[in-house]
Amino acid sequence: MGILLCAFALALGTGLALPGKAQASGSGESYIPAKSIREQGKPTRLKLRSHIALVFDARDKEVIFERNADEVQPIASLTKLMTAMVVLDAGQSLDDVITIEKADKDRIRYSRSRLRAGMKFTRRDLLLIALVASENRAALALGRTYPGGSSAFITAMNSKAKLLGLTDTHFSDAAGLGNDNTSTAYDMLKIVRAASEYFMIREFTTQTTDSITNLKNGRPVKFVNTNRLVKADSWPITLSKTGFTGDAGNCLVMKTAINGRPVIIVLLDSWGKFSKYGDSNRIKQWLIATERRIARLKQTASL
Repeated sequence: MGILLCAFALALGTGLALPGKAQASGSGESYIPAKSIREQGKPTRLKLRSHIALVFDARDKEVIFERNADEVQPIASLTKLMTAMVVLDAGQSLDDVITIEKADKDRIRYSRSRLRAGMKFTRRDLLLIALVASENRAALALGRTYPGGSSAFITAMNSKAKLLGLTDTHFSDAAGLGNDNTSTAYDMLKIVRAASEYFMIREFTTQTTDSITNLKNGRPVKFVNTNRLVKADSWPITLSKTGFTGDAGNCLVMKTAINGRPVIIVLLDSWGKFSKYGDSNRIKQWLIATERRIARLKQTASL
């Protein structure tokens, strides 16, 4: 595990934080460096239902917990974070009106959709519902209307992956429907960090509820965020995305803070509809308990 963490830190271009640097970046005597969490956190106490998990301290730029983080896995609708970045990078007008077509139907999973052929939406609204409600037809329509069409869009997704240094990531469609949309927890961390640089992605993925307007008849299409934690005051989430297929299991990535510590959480292949939320709360409880235990030990040692 130590070798993996060191290699990953070098891949991020940050290196492992030194104790002196970590202390300087904190908030006084109460600050517990990420290195201490990683070394004294007793990860065996963290009972998760996700096969793959990673917790990254965004302040010290260190992984503080990982499980099977280098294992390649289908990522389902987490793919839509890359879809959003490619759409925004293209610079196409977000006010352009896009008509939903039969070609946008999910021919892999045959998932349901409230977007019917003939409905008309702005590119901005399709991006919004793709990120918040994980709407597959919206994502496929965004890819179809990319310069050069869907094939060019997929090429752009994989080119972006290479640009970000994602060595174990591949995309085959804009919605994340196929099992060839694969990544690792380490690569998903890089995707979250890259996506968080886009204000619109941060803003859209943290909406609790919203609606988009079908410009064909002026009627709204209402939807809710697929991540129920964005509604909780106890979770100050600044970026979020969920995903699910039978092969990928339940997936969740989010950028948030736990007890004031900025973290990125990646959970892949979690079985059970609510297990990703349970795992998120178990991570929170473990991290807070670890901080308190280390603080008590430091206080006892200073007496």
